[in-house]
Parts: sequence; structure tokens; C-alpha cells
Amino acid sequence: MKLIVGLGNPGDEYRNTRHNVGFMVLDSFLSNITWQKKFNADYYKTTIENETVLFIKPLTFMNLSGQAVQQFVNYFHIDISDILIIHDDLDLQLGNYKLKRNSSSGGHNGLKSIINCLHSEAFLRLKVGVTYQRSEDTIDYVLGKFSKKELEMLEENYLLYHKIIQSFIDYGVEKTLMNYSKK
Repeated sequence: MKLIVGLGNPGDEYRNTRHNVGFMVLDSFLSNITWQKKFNADYYKTTIENETVLFIKPLTFMNLSGQAVQQFVNYFHIDISDILIIHDDLDLQLGNYKLKRNSSSGGHNGLKSIINCLHSEAFLRLKVGVTYQRSEDTIDYVLGKFSKKELEMLEENYLLYHKIIQSFIDYGVEKTLMNYSKK
């Protein structure tokens, strides 16, 4: 069983904000599905190529994302190596991404929460660049909305992110890291 988590904040006021890029990538990958609710998260369970896959969007707000992730991991007995977390990364330019595992949170509060709740850093992360402008307050920046041009740039990369997600489902961490290490 695979668990794919998109990080973000719930509510219309956070729609299309930089911090919600994880939600946005999942919504794009799973267009036209109906989300269900469990463990304070939106979730969708399906089978892809004989692999059971859970997709979740924690509704706990970013700083408490680990609570929802931990409940799914415990309830479904998911191995840490079968988890992919999709989140924003301030240090990457918009249009760039990086796949990483076994690393610190890098200051990302959603990752801090997940690491603390799972007591592990061994899950895979798809870091999606959101280009931080150092002159702006970090919180204001990540909670700020993408411009129309930025949204278009992000949408141009959705197909690539979909391929990474599909590779993780089909082949797991090692092959996905080998084929899509970074852009």
C-alpha cells in the first residue's frame, strides 16, 4: 500500500497559495474524484496497477499535518518507505523540483510535524519550487496567492509531477529517485 500526501491548508482563503502546492498537485493528478473524510483529512483510496494507493490532504492546517498522516499510517499499517509527501519548497525556483528522502524538514512546518509524528525522516518528498523573494516575510509569502503567470508555469509542470507520482506507485522509491532525481 502506498500513501501519497499533498500538503496545504484547508479552506477557500488558501486556494492557489504557495503553501498549498501539495493540494494543487494532488487535485491535478486526481481530477474529477470525490474526496472522502477520515482522520481529519480528505482522502481517496484506489487501486492502480494492482497497488492500493491512499491519497490524502490533511485538514489540520500545515503545522499539524503529521497528526493526520500518522493516523493513516497506523490504521493502514503503511511502511515509511511507501510514503510520498508533496510540498512547497522556498529554496527552489518555480518550475523546479527535487526528490529527497532521509533529510530534515528544512524549516518546513508541515514536514516538521510529519517527522515528529512518524519519528522518521525516511519517507520520500517531492519538493515543488515556489521561488521565495527574500525581501518578503516568509509567512506572508507562502500564504500569498500565485499570480496568473506563476499558476501557468506551475500547470506546465503538472504532467511531470504526475509521472513522478505514477513512478512512485509503480516502481517505488529507488527507481523514482533514479529517474527523476531533480530539475
